[in-house]
Amino acid sequence: MARVLVVYDGRAGLIRGLAQHVGVGVALVRGATPVLLDVEDADQDELLRADALILGSPNWTGVTGRLKSWLDESGDLWESGDLAGKPGGAFAAGWSPRGGLEVTLQQILHLLVGHGMIFVGLQWTERMRRSGSYYGATASGELTNDDRDQARTLGWRVATLAVRLEAEAS
Repeated sequence: MARVLVVYDGRAGLIRGLAQHVGVGVALVRGATPVLLDVEDADQDELLRADALILGSPNWTGVTGRLKSWLDESGDLWESGDLAGKPGGAFAAGWSPRGGLEVTLQQILHLLVGHGMIFVGLQWTERMRRSGSYYGATASGELTNDDRDQARTLGWRVATLAVRLEAEAS
């Protein structure tokens, strides 16, 4: 069973809502199980047990300090390469669709790719005119049906790759 770890800074309710729908998308994939954790409850052991990682942050001019600190603590895993080859994804929430959400997603992308992870974004759909980004799922202001769909799609895409990679490794 592929464990997909969804870690988010849950101080903002909007990001928690997105995280829940990312988890729903993961659960739709046979052979995958979502593990949703607020960054305050996540540790390196959880990270090591994960077959994939999806990170979410409110947009505070980039990722929050708590999420960045948690990632900084994973420096040993960067050095050892323990996360290399695992799929990863990103989601972000803020008050404005043009308030820097893509910058937050790109910062997460940068951090995951730095670990050698395989970044999984979203493929273009007409819905992206209203919600989401190639870089990941987004929500602004309030959680819409489009936001929920994008989050589920992100979870599904990351979990599908995690299951496929796990099967190839067996």
